[in-house]
Amino acid sequence: MAKRDYYQVLGVDRSASEGEIKKAFRSLARELHPDVNAHDPEAEEKFKEAAEAYEVLSDHGRRETYDRFGHAGLRSGGFTPGAGFGTFQDMFDALFGGDPFGGFGRAADTGADVAARVELRLEDVLTDQKREVSFEAVSVCDRCRGNGAEPGTPIETCDRCGGTGQLREVSRSIFGQVVRAMPGDKCGGDGRIPETPCEHCGGAARVTEMSNWEVDIPAGIEDGQRVRIAGAGHAGAAAGHQGDLYVEILIADHERFARQGTELVSRAEVPVTTAIVGGEISVPTLDGEVAVEVPAGTQHGEVTVLEGQGLPPLHGGTRGDQHIVFQLVVPTGLDAEQREAAERLAEALGQPQPSRRR
Repeated sequence: MAKRDYYQVLGVDRSASEGEIKKAFRSLARELHPDVNAHDPEAEEKFKEAAEAYEVLSDHGRRETYDRFGHAGLRSGGFTPGAGFGTFQDMFDALFGGDPFGGFGRAADTGADVAARVELRLEDVLTDQKREVSFEAVSVCDRCRGNGAEPGTPIETCDRCGGTGQLREVSRSIFGQVVRAMPGDKCGGDGRIPETPCEHCGGAARVTEMSNWEVDIPAGIEDGQRVRIAGAGHAGAAAGHQGDLYVEILIADHERFARQGTELVSRAEVPVTTAIVGGEISVPTLDGEVAVEVPAGTQHGEVTVLEGQGLPPLHGGTRGDQHIVFQLVVPTGLDAEQREAAERLAEALGQPQPSRRR
């Protein structure tokens, strides 16, 4: 498969500054983290593609070569994307120093994010909605209040990390020397160890439980967009902040309407006689049936517009329109009298029919 343009991958202009490239990549990396995209099997490949683009565009020499000669120029120069990387997590470690959210202004002990989905009908998009989602999340143990110790028992300083809660490891990668700061393997990053572990959580200080959350979904939301609820994700280690909940909105297909942003498209059957002489038909909208005028001489495939019968924009404003495509319906199974009447009409309109075979 042909490689995509690196600027397109990161969503930046070819004149983007180093800061803009860095910001774009960090935003993508945050969005493509597996904790947020557990439902997307392609998330890892998407991240690798973004990491490769950043690896090139963040380096002045490589970027210059790419701008002049494209992907072929990089290959001829011996560039190997992702050299030195192993697993998906290795990439995060090298790029963000062991913290997958590094550089995003979040503490290393912040809890992971959670992903959930909500399905709506197209009619639901007309107004703000509330939906309850259920998901498993790590929360602070109520019995020990997050310290891991059985209530009333002492807590000691971890002798492995000296109470810092972190172990540091220095390694080299294609980006130079990288210092990885990892949570202490003995104390779990807390810096302290309970003498008597909590009976409820076993000293882990956190438990996995089902959580319920009511999500506010704004009118006008589109299929695939996400609603973020800050602090509704997994609890962090060592009293860290909770992660976030990302709710992906799925809009079910409608049997009558096709959506194009705030515009709706529907089809309406028109009897051929009504199309000839004009008349009125009833057409469904999201607000109910409405009467629509069919001008005399209407042709198959012509379109009329119902203003304000579409969908609202996401951040408020005037609703879009509904576009109605007329589909002429030709009667079948005519009896002799009806056929003769049709032939007389055709003749009157100057459209004589060929003689029927006897």
